[in-house]
Order: sequence, then structure tokens, then C-alpha cells
Amino acid sequence: MPQNALVTIRFGPYESSGLVEHRILRLQGLQAVLQADGHRCILEEITDWNTVELIVNGENIFHCNIKDLEFGGDGLLDPLCQAAREAVLKAY
Repeated sequence: MPQNALVTIRFGPYESSGLVEHRILRLQGLQAVLQADGHRCILEEITDWNTVELIVNGENIFHCNIKDLEFGGDGLLDPLCQAAREAVLKAY
């Protein structure tokens, strides 16, 4: 994947402290890893609970449970962030 690719991060709401809402705190590490590679990220809210999907060129290349991502941080030690990074690199 060339640098400066457009990656759409689609994410659904999840339950925390009794509230079900769309939150981006668990996406910070994922965004940091992708932006460090030179990619542009767009966040898009979806209705599917606990879901994260990465879309490149209209194709879903990666998905996971949002609760499995580490809360906050830079994503360097999160194995899911590294798997997502590799999926984006192999997207072409």
C-alpha cells in the first residue's frame, strides 16, 4: 500500500459503565499506528455493536471487536493494531 492511502475506520457503539455509546478512545492506538505509516484515517460511526472495520478502496480488509483494542495508548504494543497495520499494507 502506498503512503497517504485513505483508510476508513468504521466503528460501532459499545457498553461501558452502563452506557452504550460510540467512543473513540479505544481507536487512538489504531489511528496512531496507521498515521505513523502516512495513511489518512476517516472515522465513521456504524450501528453494529462492538465492531471495528477497516475499509480501503471500498474493501473490508480487517475487522475486530472494539473491546479487544487497548484503551488509549500509541498502539505499538497492541497486537490487534499491528495486525490491522499489516492488513492495510497488504491491501493492494
